Amino acid sequence: MLRPILATLALIGLAVAAPAAADEMSPEIVAAVKKIGAVIDPTATAELFAPLQKKEPYAGVTVTRDEKYGSDSLNRLDVFAPAPADKVPRPILIFVHGGAFTGGDKHPPGNPFYDNVMLWAVANGMVGVNIDYRLAPEHPYPAGAEDVAMAVQWTLENAATFGGDPRRIFLMGHSAGAVHVATYVTHPEFHKVKGGGLAGAILVSGLYEVTPEVSGSPERAYFGNDVSKWPERSSLKGLVTTKLPLLVARAQLDPPDFTVQGDVLNSAMCSGPVACPTYLILPDHSHMSEIYSINTDDTRLGYAINSFVSRVKH
Repeated sequence: MLRPILATLALIGLAVAAPAAADEMSPEIVAAVKKIGAVIDPTATAELFAPLQKKEPYAGVTVTRDEKYGSDSLNRLDVFAPAPADKVPRPILIFVHGGAFTGGDKHPPGNPFYDNVMLWAVANGMVGVNIDYRLAPEHPYPAGAEDVAMAVQWTLENAATFGGDPRRIFLMGHSAGAVHVATYVTHPEFHKVKGGGLAGAILVSGLYEVTPEVSGSPERAYFGNDVSKWPERSSLKGLVTTKLPLLVARAQLDPPDFTVQGDVLNSAMCSGPVACPTYLILPDHSHMSEIYSINTDDTRLGYAINSFVSRVKH
């Protein structure tokens, strides 16, 4: 009965914790994540989760690396599809990594991240598309959203070649990637396909209202120093009114700004004219562990994504 109850709570706008059972982290990993604390530490967190991830070559998966979707050297993406291909087209999960707007990589050398998100997608009946994008300060706002738009267009145009269903594209972003996804969802001027081309969006630990209180050098590098432009470049107001199905998640051990922003978004949407999002708080997780744990024995975020995708109608 636990999972139906959680789904009901999410639908009425209450923040719910992911179901905890045999699918959670081991006590040793929980203790190690808590020791790192409510900070963003990719290196220390990767040391915990990399040994839990699969290594290449990946059995039963066709991986196509570095497909070009735009003219910049960073406009490239990887596609993960089942081998052999299915006869029935699969939903498509496009993933946009984080990196404080100025860094990050879809597949850092010698690192299993973010292949883990793609492998999880294939194992759960989807096709995975993992993108890189232009970075600040060389490419400030709205470069990230523009690149997401080009990647969505590329995916729509090429879906049939890798067994994907162009009617079932889900866009997922983490951290800065969630900001770019939210900007794309709420700023139709960047869309290159009618209606945005999405069936739903998944926002994991993003910033949705850029203010001086939550901005640092990375945010200023991307959004610029003219604070008068920040409200129109933020996504909070547009998320409150969007009719696109949303899954919003954050970690219990997220840094304070991400915790506040997730809660503010949930509250604003529940008070708005459309609907509450599905809002998930991941117990014992940090900003990086919530993503690095995907495709391990901890299935909590994966279960929520799977349930979300299954609920969204064609």
